[in-house]
Amino acid sequence: MSVAFLATLAAMIVCLALAWRYLGSYLVAVYEGRVKWLSFVERPLYRLLGTDPDAEQSWQRYTLSLIIFSGVSILVTYVLLRAQGVLPLNPQHLKGVTPGLAWNTSVSFVTNTNWQNYAGESTMSYLSQMVALVVQNFVSPAVGMLVAIALIRGFARRSVSYIGNFWVDLVRSVIYILLPISSVFALVFIAQGAVQTFGGPVHVYDALNHVTQTIPRGPVASQEAIKQLGTNGGGYFNANGAHPFENPTGLTNFLSILLLLSIPVALTYTFGKMVGNVRQGVAVLAAMTILFGAWLAVTVAAEQGHNPAVAAAGLVHQPGGNMQGKETRFGASSSALYGVASTQTSTGSADSSYDSYTPLGGLGLMAGMAQGDVTPGGVGSGLYTILLSAIIAVFIGGLMVGRTPEYLGKKIQAREVKLASFGVLVMPITVLVLTGIAVAIPAGASAALNKGPHGFSEVFYALLSQGNNNGSAFAGLSGNTAFYNIVGGIDMLIGRFAIIVAVLALAGALAKKGIVPASAGTFRTDTPMFVGLLVGVIVLVGALTFFPALSVGPIVEQFLHGRFF
Repeated sequence: MSVAFLATLAAMIVCLALAWRYLGSYLVAVYEGRVKWLSFVERPLYRLLGTDPDAEQSWQRYTLSLIIFSGVSILVTYVLLRAQGVLPLNPQHLKGVTPGLAWNTSVSFVTNTNWQNYAGESTMSYLSQMVALVVQNFVSPAVGMLVAIALIRGFARRSVSYIGNFWVDLVRSVIYILLPISSVFALVFIAQGAVQTFGGPVHVYDALNHVTQTIPRGPVASQEAIKQLGTNGGGYFNANGAHPFENPTGLTNFLSILLLLSIPVALTYTFGKMVGNVRQGVAVLAAMTILFGAWLAVTVAAEQGHNPAVAAAGLVHQPGGNMQGKETRFGASSSALYGVASTQTSTGSADSSYDSYTPLGGLGLMAGMAQGDVTPGGVGSGLYTILLSAIIAVFIGGLMVGRTPEYLGKKIQAREVKLASFGVLVMPITVLVLTGIAVAIPAGASAALNKGPHGFSEVFYALLSQGNNNGSAFAGLSGNTAFYNIVGGIDMLIGRFAIIVAVLALAGALAKKGIVPASAGTFRTDTPMFVGLLVGVIVLVGALTFFPALSVGPIVEQFLHGRFF
C-alpha cells in the first residue's frame, strides 16, 4: 500500500470526522426548523405547495404524500425524456428516448438509483440532463433523508400520532442542505477543469488521419457535484467518473469520495443528537465503519495484486497492480477506494470499470450491496435500513437476556419486528427471484457478454445494484433491452418504496409508544457488545441470503484460477 494512498485515506478520515460532527449538527438544526436564512425562498414554496409548515402528518399521510410526489416525478421525467426531440436545449438534435429506456431511466432517477442503460452524451439533450435528471438528483436524495428523519422522530417522540410534514422536510432538505453544498463544490469542480457550457459539441479535424472528431460537452460540473453529494451516481458521460470532463484531477477524485460519504456519515450524529444520546449514533457509525473497512481492505488488496486473466494472457509482471480498466492518473488503490465507497453508499458512480476487477475485487464491491447498502449506505436510506437491522439485533438481544426488547426506550414488539424483518428481507427476495428469472430465460441470459461464473456475476450484479438503488454497473451486460429495462424498473421500485413504506409505518408505530425507563436488565445499545451484535446480524442476513449467488459468481471464478488468496 503506497504512502500516497495512506495519506489520502488519513485525509479522508479527518474530513469525514469533521463532517460527522459539524454537518451532522447542522442537519439537526435544519430538521428542527432552527435554520431560516432562506426563509424568503422557503415560505413562497409552502404557499405554492398549499401546505401549512406548522401542520404535521400521520405516517399514513406522510407516506401518501411521498408516493404521490414520486409517482408524479416518474411521469414528468418520462414525458420529458420521450419529448426531448422537440424540446429546446438540444444542440445535437437527439431524438426522443425510446419508451422502455425512458421508463427505466425515469424510475432509476426518481428512486435515487441512477442506473443508466444508455450513454448520456449520445442519448440525453441538455434539457433532459438538467431538468429531467438533475432535478431528481436533488429531490430523490431529499426523500431518502426525510424518511430517515421521520424514523428518528418516531424513536425520539412519545405518545403522538404524527412524524413530521413531508413537504416541509422535502423543501428544507433541498434548499438548506443539498443545493448550497453542491453549488459550492460545483464551482470547485469547474475550477479544476470540469466542463460547464451550453456551447454544444466541439468538432476537431484530424489532418493526419483526415477524420473529424466530435467531442461532446455540456453542463457537466453542476451535475457532478450533486451526483456525488446526493449518492446519485448518474454520469453525464458514459465513462462516468473516469471521464476527464467529469473528474479531471486527483483533487476532484478525492472530493467525489468525500461528498458521497459525507451526508451518510453525518446522519449518524444527527440520529444520536435527535434521540438525546450521541453514543447511539456512534454505535451505528462503528458498525458501518467495521464493515466498510473490511471490504475496503479486501478490494484494495485484490486490486493491488495481479489480474489472473491478464496473467493468463502472458503479462505475469504487473507492478502497478491490476490496472486493467482503470485510469493511470488515479491508480489501482484509489480506484478501489472510489469503487467501495460508491457501491457501499448507494451512489453508483465509478472512476474505473468494475467488469475488469479481479474476482475478489468484484466480490468486495458486491458484498457491500449484499449487506443492504448500509455501510454507510445512501443518503438517508443507509441510516434507516441499518436501523431496521438494529431493531432485529435488539430483539435477539432481548431474547438472550430474557425480557421484552427495547431500543432507545421504546419496546420492540411483534409489529415492530415484523416491519423491520420485512424491510430487511424484501430486497434480497426481489433480487434473487429476478436474478433466477434472468439467468433462466434467453432474454436475460443472452445479454451477458461473458459465459460461466463471470457472466453470472454480470447479471447478478445488475439486479443487485438496481434492487439496492445503487446504480453502479459491472458492465459486460447489454442492459438496454426490453427485458432489462422493464425488469430493472420493477426491481428499483420494490427496492425503494417497499422498504420506505415499512420504515414509515415503523416510525408511526414507534411515535405512539411511550418511553420505558432504563433498568438494570435493559440491554444497552451504545456499547461494543451491541456493535458486534449489529455487525453479526448484518453479515448473517447477507450471508444467508446472498452467499449461494456469490458462490457461483466471483467466488467460484476465483477458485477457477487455482487459488483464493
